[in-house]
Parts: sequence; structure tokens; C-alpha cells
Amino acid sequence: MQWEVVIGLETHTQLSTVSKIFSGASTAFGAEPNTQAAPVDLALPGVLPVLNKGAVERAITFGLAIGAKIAPKSIFARKNYFYPDLPKGYQISQYEIPVVQGGTLTIQVEGKNGQPGYEKTVQLTRAHLEEDAGKSLHEDFAGMTGIDLNRAGTPLLEIVTEPDMRSAAEAVAYAKALHALVMWLGICDGNMQEGSFRCDANVSVRRGPDAPFGTRCEIKNLNSFRFLEEAINYEVRRQIELIEDGGTVVQETRLYDPDRKETRSMRSKEDAQDYRYFPDPDLLPLVIGDDWVDRVRATLPELPAAMAARFESAYGLPKYDASILTATKATAAYFEAVVAAVGGDTGAANAKAAANWIMGEVASNLNRADLEIDAAPVSPAQLAKLLARIADGTISNNTAKKDVFPAMWAGESSGDADAIIAEKGLKQMSDSGELEKIIDDVLAANAKSVEEFRAGKEKAFNALVGQAMKATRGKANPAQVNDLLKKKLGAA
Repeated sequence: MQWEVVIGLETHTQLSTVSKIFSGASTAFGAEPNTQAAPVDLALPGVLPVLNKGAVERAITFGLAIGAKIAPKSIFARKNYFYPDLPKGYQISQYEIPVVQGGTLTIQVEGKNGQPGYEKTVQLTRAHLEEDAGKSLHEDFAGMTGIDLNRAGTPLLEIVTEPDMRSAAEAVAYAKALHALVMWLGICDGNMQEGSFRCDANVSVRRGPDAPFGTRCEIKNLNSFRFLEEAINYEVRRQIELIEDGGTVVQETRLYDPDRKETRSMRSKEDAQDYRYFPDPDLLPLVIGDDWVDRVRATLPELPAAMAARFESAYGLPKYDASILTATKATAAYFEAVVAAVGGDTGAANAKAAANWIMGEVASNLNRADLEIDAAPVSPAQLAKLLARIADGTISNNTAKKDVFPAMWAGESSGDADAIIAEKGLKQMSDSGELEKIIDDVLAANAKSVEEFRAGKEKAFNALVGQAMKATRGKANPAQVNDLLKKKLGAA
């Protein structure tokens, strides 16, 4: 039987304000417990919440970026439940009328097991503002639980999708695209280890695309893309095996155990009525006029999709290259800085060379060093100079990769390509007469390879090229060596 997986995601995105959503307390991470909690966050009597304008503007920014409707009037509601780290006994959230309604996010799903990748558009249901709860601390407390309310009141934008995703791969692709977008917009720092971006996955299975939706289980607080994929894949297997064995999936909230790589039951899943939502009497409706939306729209940066399209049209880059280079704003800025520094009349060629180097050597070195591109030891101007030396024939691309770039990365000669080339004696041979003499010597010393080439064995030609490059200690221009060899062998 062909089972279909149905997934919807709820993503809690911590907004990058310096103060909390309803108080002036700091949102800085890592402070001593309970040192960043104002009276409102502690639910002390006689204090009232005051809405943070910056949180609202970040929500508007996100809504505009995904093509959503910005509600002209939205309402804050009390979501009632008991938990030790929720001192008020309710969470201020939005229910019936959220600030952001609808919208879409287009994702690129990677191909696996020989299958090609593909593009998909995920429909968003809503994004609403709410406050975070505090944190329960179970370690270092023998037989007790500590409560840290520093996080209580931290502004969140909860972003909810329709049940549009049909595999863990699609869910991960969506989460990565959303993560990149909120960081691009500057509304969230994206730090998953600190809880700034965490996902809840609603997972169910059904017997084919035309069958009714199955009973869903919600997997809470997944703070890495790997955990998200593992948790969904396990939960899908669990539900299918349960149904095929004659059991019934129970609607519940589950947690993912990364050590055992399995989900486990946490509690029965609540419905909306269990939270007894009602409008918060301490907060007026949030009214957002067109002029406010227009002011926020004027501050929007060029969005990743638009920039990728521009890279394709302006620089002649393939779609794949453009999507990789616009994965982060810093990578896109680095690329454009390299192209601008190279200059010249061969814009498309320069752009493609810059793209290849950034996606290749720069990316691999960043990964090894666990660095972001804005911390790369080779600046755009330095990389541009290296590309210029390849283009003008001073060095070969191979020499640049093997000898010059590693030295630049290590900071030798202050990362200056010209100085490294001179110090290491890496400049390609420019004397065609000297190169011709070397090739004559190579042909004389490798008569058997010459004979095999003339007998139709192409590999023999490659062997001769290798011998010529060896004789010049790699300083000859490979294209020039090829041309001279073909001329000498009568194959030109």
C-alpha cells in the first residue's frame, strides 16, 4: 500500500528586538537566571503590558516578504494553561485575528537516491505575535526544578504552514528556506542552539493523496535541521507500523530523543478550546494603517528570489549558482564585491569564475574552519586579484588552487596574490621559444608515447602533456602546451 506523509510546521522565531514584547527587560542571551525579568514578565500585580513597536514592525517585514496580508486590525488573546515557568498562568498570543495572514514560501528540495531535485511552493496559514515562556532547569537541582524567567516575555513570531509538505526532505527544505529568510530580513538571529529558531512538526499519514487526513502527532521543540529530519522519519515509520499492525494513532504531543533517535509521548494533544482563548483585556487591538505598512515596505532589502533572478540576468549565472550565492546575504555581498573588484569587459566570465571559486575553494575552506563568509581571511578584493592573475595568464587555475590560495588563506604576505606568486616563483612561462624547446625534448624522450598517439591512442597525448608540465615544474600554460604539442604532432 502506498502511504502519503502529511506534514505542517509551526516555527517559533525569536524576534531581534533588544527588549521584550510587553516589557522593557533585555532579551540578551546568557545572563544569570532571573536577572532579566521585569514585573510584567514576573506577573506581579498592578502592572500592565505595553506592546513593543519593533516586534510589530518585524512581523510586518516578514509578512511583506512572503506576500501575505497584513491585518489592519489584529487582537491579542490569552492562551490559558498551567506550567511552572509561565507565572501568569496564561501566554499572551494571537488567535482569531493574527497580524500576518496567508503568504507563500518557495523552496528548493534536494534530490536523493538518484532522483532530481525540484521546486515547491509552501502555503503559509498565518504568523502571529506572542510572548515566550520561561525555562525549567532540571540539572544541578537534586529532586527539584529551577525556574529561569529571563526568557519569559521574549518576542516570538510563530509561523504556521498549511499541511503542504509530503516528506521529511520537504520539511527540512522549508525550514532551511525560512531560516535563511528571517536572517536575511534581519528580524531573527537564527541561532538554533540558543532557541531563536525552533520547529514543531505536525505529522500524519494517510492511504494515498485522495484519502482523508490521518490523526496527527505534534513533535515539539526541534532545534536543528538534522533532528527535524530524523524525528519526522521516525514518526512516519512509527505511525505506519502502528496502523498496519491494527493499532490506532492517538493525537498527542511527542518529544524527540536525539540519543535514541526516536520520538516518545509527552502528553495528549490539546485542541484550541482546551486553552480557553479570549481577548486580552489589558491590550488594545493592534491597528496597522497603510502608511505604517508603506514605511516598513520602504526598508525591505532586495529579497533572495529577486536577487537570484538578477544574478541570472545580469551576470549570466546558471540558476543553481544564483540560488547558492543568495543563500545568505553575506555570501551574495561577497560575490558582488568580488565581481566589482575584478571589473573589466568580460563581466559574465568574471562572474562565473567568481561564483566557481566562492562555491568551491572559499566554501570548502570556510567549512573546514567552521567560519561564516564574512569572517573569511581572504577578502573579496584579494580573491579578485587572484582571479585577475588567472585571467591574464600569470598563473594557471591549478596553481592558484594548489599553491596561491592556500597561502592567501593562511595569511602569507598579507594575503596578496602578487607577492605570493613572486615569492614562490609561480609565474607561468611567458617565453614561447623556451617552452617549444622543452616540448621538443619531451617528444624526443618519449618516442613510444608519440608512436602510440599517432596510432590513435588519445591517452598517450595526455601522458605527453603531463611530461611537459612536469618538465616546466608546472609553470607552463596548459593551453599553450596543448597547442604546441598538437602542432608538433601534426594534430592541430
